[in-house]
Amino acid sequence: MRILVYGAGVIGCELAHMLVKAGNDVTLLARGAWKNTLEQNGLVIRHYAQLCTTTDRVRVIDALPPHYLYDLIFIVMQYGQLPDVLPAVAQNRSRYVVLVGNNPDAETALEVLTVHDSGREVAFGFQGTAGRRENGKVISIHAGVGMTVGAFQGRLSSAFQERLERAFDGVKYRLSWEENMDAWLKCHLALILPVSYVCYAVDCRLSKASRAQRKAILDAALEGCVMLRGLGVPIRTQDSEDYFRPGKKRRKMAAVLYIMAKTPLGRLAASDHCRHAALEMRALDAAFEKLRQKAGVPMPVWEQLRTQPGVIGAFTSAAEGRKS
Repeated sequence: MRILVYGAGVIGCELAHMLVKAGNDVTLLARGAWKNTLEQNGLVIRHYAQLCTTTDRVRVIDALPPHYLYDLIFIVMQYGQLPDVLPAVAQNRSRYVVLVGNNPDAETALEVLTVHDSGREVAFGFQGTAGRRENGKVISIHAGVGMTVGAFQGRLSSAFQERLERAFDGVKYRLSWEENMDAWLKCHLALILPVSYVCYAVDCRLSKASRAQRKAILDAALEGCVMLRGLGVPIRTQDSEDYFRPGKKRRKMAAVLYIMAKTPLGRLAASDHCRHAALEMRALDAAFEKLRQKAGVPMPVWEQLRTQPGVIGAFTSAAEGRKS
């Protein structure tokens, strides 16, 4: 299959690697010095947990003309970058598009991508990969790659689902199907944002987070889920409030947070991401704040976490850096 991965960050590069491994004709869209590196050295990925390094030769472009047709387009960009990216993809005539990553406003993205073609099919996905780029290569952190994917609301067409399955045929890449990715993405942020708040409060060294701070993450996530449910957002079983209320599921989630905070894997997956993606986290925070204001539900623990000096400082610095 002829596939474009629009965005060559850590997630996009790992996705491109798996698609190449599955035998697809893959093109990466990248710009600047990173584009030059990819063209000269290939796509070099150090798979941190797997203790191996791979190199793939992929075609690299820096713009998407309307007449370049692909069987699939994966958009893998930070949420705050989407307003600059989506109009270009909307002009392209490729039919099947998957928007990968955090997105609290999937409805707007869907509207932009289908404004010129009401027959275009759009899916939303989330790939659990973290890491960073350094010295001309990608450091990829994962315990097995896969994607939670589905339609904005409802089911993907059988043709779209079959196309996605075919894209990863023959490789270990798990596709988990969802019928309401808008709800899934919002629920996901109810946990991710409190983690980021604590991360910034301890100067992006999550290992310094106290037990009380880790407890506050779960309490804030519960407040977030309750708020979303009040807005009519369906809370699915595995993302339910049970993981944040006292009991067996919460103890399991607390153990996951402890591992995230205290191990090198957690440092790379959470602390490094927050350090290098403050602008994205600021944009996600602002979008979630709109939901909070709409709900009008008291969220004292959440508010306490997001108004810590370290959080405000990180978001302010990110905004000032963008202006400069």
